[in-house]
Amino acid sequence: CTVIFTRMATKDLHKPISILFCNLALSDLFTSFSGFWISMLFITNPDITIFGSKDMLAPYALYTMSILSTIYNLVSIGIERYLAVAESMRTRFRVARNHSIAAVLINWVLAFFLGSLPLMGWNCLRMEKNLSVLYSPFCVDYLIFIAIPNVVVAFIIPLFTYLRIIIILRKRKLKMKACGQATGTYKSAEIQVARTSIFIWLLALISYAPFFAGVIFDATNHQCHIDLYPGVYIFRNCTAMLITMNCLGNPIIYTLKAKTLGAKLKALKCLSTNRVRACTI
Repeated sequence: CTVIFTRMATKDLHKPISILFCNLALSDLFTSFSGFWISMLFITNPDITIFGSKDMLAPYALYTMSILSTIYNLVSIGIERYLAVAESMRTRFRVARNHSIAAVLINWVLAFFLGSLPLMGWNCLRMEKNLSVLYSPFCVDYLIFIAIPNVVVAFIIPLFTYLRIIIILRKRKLKMKACGQATGTYKSAEIQVARTSIFIWLLALISYAPFFAGVIFDATNHQCHIDLYPGVYIFRNCTAMLITMNCLGNPIIYTLKAKTLGAKLKALKCLSTNRVRACTI
């Protein structure tokens, strides 16, 4: 909420990348909200989160939509950063605000469609066969259909884009060094991108790898719910906590580390005490 408020309140931050950052914060907000909804259902009626119920379809569907939207936004940010760096020396193509808005709309449409498939009938409410143990009443084949391609997208595309950015910056640094020009700016940018890329990968690995492992276990498991209680369900809750931690980590990595945003956030905090001074800043 802090990221969204700060982005919306500062007009000079309405850039293409800022639109993606704000939408990422919105996706994380929906993920946290749907996780809170599921937690409340677990507190009030734990059995429906273990044995499955029609009441779990809507919160699980919203949870899936928000997670997919977060993944697609992370991929879009990586692609935007790559295009901004790769095409910065050319005038034929520039990432514009309309491109970011189109990417946001496509991300939400795709996430909404894939996440709402269980609400449209792809669920196992009336079938004991192919029923997910961890995320009942979802079907195992639906979880595999959602998890495998999106895990590949979440890891492969950011890896390619950020590696390409580092390679481009290094090539430009070597060219400038050969011409006897200062390379401090490119060296600093290369270190910052490399550091951010490592943080992104570690956060994504820690957040989504256990969930993916849970889906694989779900697909190969042949035991009933009672035999797996409580160990497997504790593991499921831990994967949900890790995904929520990803929602907390994204603003830190992508936005709150930015010096410009930090300065604007401080300026907004000062509005109540010194409005003139804040506006000057």
